Formats: sequence, structure tokens, C-alpha cells
Amino acid sequence: MQAPDLVDLARHASWADALVWTAVLGYPEAARDGKIHAWLYHAHSVQRVYATLWRGEEPRIPEENGLAGALVLARWGYGANRAVLSYLRTASESDLERILELPWAKRLEEKYGPIAPVTVAETALQVAMHSTHHRGQLAARLRELGGEAPTVDFISWLWRGKPEAEWPEEVLAG
Repeated sequence: MQAPDLVDLARHASWADALVWTAVLGYPEAARDGKIHAWLYHAHSVQRVYATLWRGEEPRIPEENGLAGALVLARWGYGANRAVLSYLRTASESDLERILELPWAKRLEEKYGPIAPVTVAETALQVAMHSTHHRGQLAARLRELGGEAPTVDFISWLWRGKPEAEWPEEVLAG
């Protein structure tokens, strides 16, 4: 994958995450739901971990209970999206082709055997796909709780002309 493709995937993810957060914050039952909180924490943690690793830094992710409340978590998630986009917008082709050392590689090898090296670009694709997976879970949970889930498919974003993310005002105010 090339940088422009990865930037578009990250732009879509931010747009979709903003719509999900708008739905969650707009429905008090969803904003208080433990499953929703856990999935959003996990999805944004993955975004942050990889963006940190791409920059050659050690990831420091707060415990989930350290991000109590939907608005606190939403603001942290907004920061995760910005970190991914910021890196990918400035990454060179050689940055993207670099092999990324994963701190959890030894644990994976114990479980699965030898693992192949992965590039920054491949992990950027993983971040986008991983986020999509969890947005699907969130949509199902929103409906379970009686709320409305936004349509966040990549094709929907394309049909709308690749709009920029519109994060809720209360998220941006923090």
C-alpha cells in the first residue's frame, strides 16, 4: 500500500469513529454501557499503540478505568485518530516499508510459532481493519440497547465525497 491509500483509510476511520462517538454520546444508555466502553477503549488503544510504535516510541496506554466516562474516553479516542493520521500524512515510502518490531512478538511466537516480520504499512492496514471490526460490534450493541447505529461503511464515505471527520463539539472542547 502507498501512503495516500493509507491516509484515506485513516481519514475514513476517523470519520467513522466520529459518527460512532456522536451516536454513543447522544444516547445516554450507550454512553454508560460497559461493553461499548470496553470496545472503544480497546479500538483506540490499538490505534495509539501502533501510532506510537511507528514513531519509534514506547507505548504507554492508561488502564481502562483511568479513562472513566464516555466523554473522557471519546477525547482520548480523538487523540488516537489524530496520532494515526498525523503519522501517515508525513510518512515517506521508506518509513512505510520499515519492518516494525512488535513488543509482543515473543508472546505471539510462544502461541503460534515463528511469526513473519511486518512493515509499518501492513500494520497501518491492520489498524484500519481492526477499527472496522470493532465499529461493527459497536453498531450491533447500539441497536441492542435501542439506539441508532450510523452507517460508517468505507463505500458510504466514498459516496459522500470523502468528508472530513466531524467529532462532537464536546469532544473537541476538551
